[in-house]
Amino acid sequence: MNYLAHIYLSGHNDLVTVGNFIADGIKGKDYKKFDKNIQIGILLHRNIDTYTDAHKTVRLSTKRLHEKYGHYSGVIVDILYDHFLAKNWSRYSDVPLAEYVDTFYDSLEEHYNVLPSRIQKMMPYMMSDNWLLSYASIDGISRVLDGMNRRTKNRSGMNEAVNELEIFYKEFEAEFSSFFDELIAFSKEMLNEITLKLNQD
Repeated sequence: MNYLAHIYLSGHNDLVTVGNFIADGIKGKDYKKFDKNIQIGILLHRNIDTYTDAHKTVRLSTKRLHEKYGHYSGVIVDILYDHFLAKNWSRYSDVPLAEYVDTFYDSLEEHYNVLPSRIQKMMPYMMSDNWLLSYASIDGISRVLDGMNRRTKNRSGMNEAVNELEIFYKEFEAEFSSFFDELIAFSKEMLNEITLKLNQD
């Protein structure tokens, strides 16, 4: 899953959310250097990714893209799923998306000192262009895919995936909706398990 989904699935603890958000940049056992709540977020993120990558519904989505985009298909689907989460946000949260995103940005600023340098450098761009809110529109997703393509030095062709999004919009949205309900239940269970285990250590 991409940024918005990981943030949402973290629950209501700011430090767990920060841990989930920064997890991709924390390798191996380096997570143990952080506050326990951040550790919980990092471990939750890893479990969410493992569950997502193996899920049969997600594989339907990635299969649709695989011939053209190869191993980038999973990254693209993560981004597309964030679009459907943002677009259908009111189904999942009583807090308006713009307010939710602003609260998250405030939390990042509050915990700036614990963020990896890569995240610290990324934050101003993320906030000024309001990436998380922009996911709700196809134009916003198009800009995200353009940026990802540039990071691969145009090798991935990910910028063109907005075409598949528009052609197979109903199929992707149905797959997201089916999968995300299951992912919410899994994440809640996993959050409880990880919290219990770390508090026992």
